[in-house]
Amino acid sequence: MAKTALLAKLTAKEGQRDALLAVIADLGMQNVSGEPGTEVYAAHKDASDENVVWFYEMYTDGDALAAHGGSDGMKEFGRATGEFMAARAELFFLEPVCAKGLDL
Repeated sequence: MAKTALLAKLTAKEGQRDALLAVIADLGMQNVSGEPGTEVYAAHKDASDENVVWFYEMYTDGDALAAHGGSDGMKEFGRATGEFMAARAELFFLEPVCAKGLDL
């Protein structure tokens, strides 16, 4: 099976990006630490929008992505980040083709 990836845009409420990032760095990283199919889970600050966080995620396959998305940890993560979010996350599903630094 092909690896799968996800690009997620999270838009925080005005002035709440740092609070959102604190939850990501704590609870978000704890949740994925035990997921064997989660290969990359990286949060990034948007350089031009002080309220936006981008995630790049890569999984061994679609089943691993589904397991991550449906996990109790992700449900808890959604509840914990919800108060800081201005809107629902925008999700873009990808199929990795080539990369430096990633085992495809």
